[in-house]
Amino acid sequence: MAVHRAIQYTTATSLQTAHGLLASQEASAGLCSAMQRSSTTILPTARLGRRPIYWTAIISGMAVLMVAVGLLQYRWTSQITAATEIRIGRNIQSQMMDWHLDFYSQFASICVALQVGPDSGAQDNWNAYRQRYLGWRSRVINPSLVSNVYIWETSRDAGPRLLRITAADAPVEGPPPAELRQLLERLRNNSSSIAQGLGAWRLSEVSSHSSYKNPILPSFTPRGDSLTGWQFDQNVPAIVHPIIHHRLPPETDDLDQHGAVDWIVVELDQSTIQAKILPELSREHFEGRQRLEYMATVSVGRDGRRIMYSSNSAEVSDAAKADATMNIFGPPPESTEGHFWEAVKNGNALESTDWHDFAAPVWFPVIRYGSDQPPWMLSLQHRGGPLEAMVAQVRRRNLMISSIVLLLLAATMSVVLIASRRAEDLAQLQLNFVASVSHELRTPLAAVFSAGENIRDGLVEDSELTRHGLIITSQSRQLIDLVDQILWFASSRAGKYRYALRPVPMARVVESVLQKTATAVEEAGFTIEVSCEQKLPDVIGDMPALSQCLQNLVVNAIKYSGNSRWIGLKLWMHLSDVQSDEIRIEVRDRGLGISSSELPQIFKPFYRSPEAIEAQIHGTGLGLAVARTIAEAMGGRLSVVSTVGVGSTFTLHLPVASEGMTASWTKADAVIPR
Repeated sequence: MAVHRAIQYTTATSLQTAHGLLASQEASAGLCSAMQRSSTTILPTARLGRRPIYWTAIISGMAVLMVAVGLLQYRWTSQITAATEIRIGRNIQSQMMDWHLDFYSQFASICVALQVGPDSGAQDNWNAYRQRYLGWRSRVINPSLVSNVYIWETSRDAGPRLLRITAADAPVEGPPPAELRQLLERLRNNSSSIAQGLGAWRLSEVSSHSSYKNPILPSFTPRGDSLTGWQFDQNVPAIVHPIIHHRLPPETDDLDQHGAVDWIVVELDQSTIQAKILPELSREHFEGRQRLEYMATVSVGRDGRRIMYSSNSAEVSDAAKADATMNIFGPPPESTEGHFWEAVKNGNALESTDWHDFAAPVWFPVIRYGSDQPPWMLSLQHRGGPLEAMVAQVRRRNLMISSIVLLLLAATMSVVLIASRRAEDLAQLQLNFVASVSHELRTPLAAVFSAGENIRDGLVEDSELTRHGLIITSQSRQLIDLVDQILWFASSRAGKYRYALRPVPMARVVESVLQKTATAVEEAGFTIEVSCEQKLPDVIGDMPALSQCLQNLVVNAIKYSGNSRWIGLKLWMHLSDVQSDEIRIEVRDRGLGISSSELPQIFKPFYRSPEAIEAQIHGTGLGLAVARTIAEAMGGRLSVVSTVGVGSTFTLHLPVASEGMTASWTKADAVIPR
């Protein structure tokens, strides 16, 4: 015991005087202050020194991760869009090629039926071709496809003769029709030999140097001799084939020695092609569930000025507006595209061509009358809009979905980051709270313990008992206030505290606050200047709660007033045209002030500014939080205006109770949980 007292009173000169007791209190307070500094200053400083680097690394890693995910999503979206475009292109190209094969089969059936080969015909005459033609008409669905069948005898010494095959026994001889004159003249000029006849489709400057040996006759599907040598004139339209009437010995393979040839000319009915064949093929290949999925147009020339067929009244006449265009009869065989089709004539894919504009494989060589001869073109346009726009829409949709997913991911990561940061801040605030409460408890307990020990040991004279009693009483009151503060906070957070609301005169509240804080104000040497308007109306509230709210504001002003020892307390009625009238209670000090960056934080539980911790100002960080909770529970609010070095003004706003409310509340009090 002697050692314990020696430690407590090292600065005292006598254990029997009040000065010794005060010295013991100062020593205990100094010890507790040292403990507070070690628990609330050193530890947070060490943590704060590490936290910026820690959070910087986390944020940087998250930023890098989000950028990487965003780039990957953009790359995947681009790949998906490209794959979608390829899939659509292959689908359109496949449909157009199927259409092309069926269109080709309509012409090929008559070629197969007539059985005109490059070296046949020596034993055939017009009657054989008539029988084959009539047999074909009896078997096919569209016999009207063929308008007329002619034999153009260009090998006669007496001059050429045109015979039209009919159902009668004998052919009809007559002059060439106007629509066939250009074609027949072209055939006559290329009838000197079978080799020249097979190249009649070429331009004159090309055919003069042509040879039948290893001719370029590409095709998409394998063809027999029955299809070899047929040529197409798209102007009539008609298909033609040379006929040989002079057979050489088997050992002779030079086709030039066969001599002049005749021609079989099959004139096609263009109206049947336009009115029956093209619509049927379009419905078969491009029709959706109830209507054509694609609008199909067959035109002569890429500009689409001459429309042969259109599946829609709004014709796709501009090739630039079409989703895909195809040259129906293919490019000239001697062109680059022609050699390409010769290389892939048995293939099933067109992977190296552009599906927006491509040429079909060559089936019949087209008789060319000029290098700028317009081809027959098939154009498709989707009814839902341009396919490029649909692909772009798919891309935008994928990008939007990816962006939403990325934003959700970023938001989730941000929420986790903010929650982690707040949890860490809350843990730090709670640590500071525990240290502050420990200090707030230890200081009065040490004083009470020392005073009680001195009284027990008989070290205090009778004249000093009153002083020691005051010390014990004041320190006990401080403990009670601290416990009440914590209980207020815990009850309000848990919603267990019940406010008894009734009309309350604010003058009584101020009077109660002045009484409760009188001791603290007197010991600190403060002066409270009260200014109150006369005849203020009542407010609806809980008397103890309002008293606790104002008491917290006054105690807060005492703690942070610094060297100033003045506190202003002002009550007045505020009239408003927009909102309801209210009573305002100001608690003003001329102390340290609060920086603008700290103002949003001061009402948070457990929060204490670094300046307060550094200045060793006692507190738990609950006073303002409890005051704001009470103000809001009373239907009011708490505001603050502060300037660093000038002081702070806390204002309690409480709504005024109307006369009707006052009468009703007088009859029965209301109790609401909080």
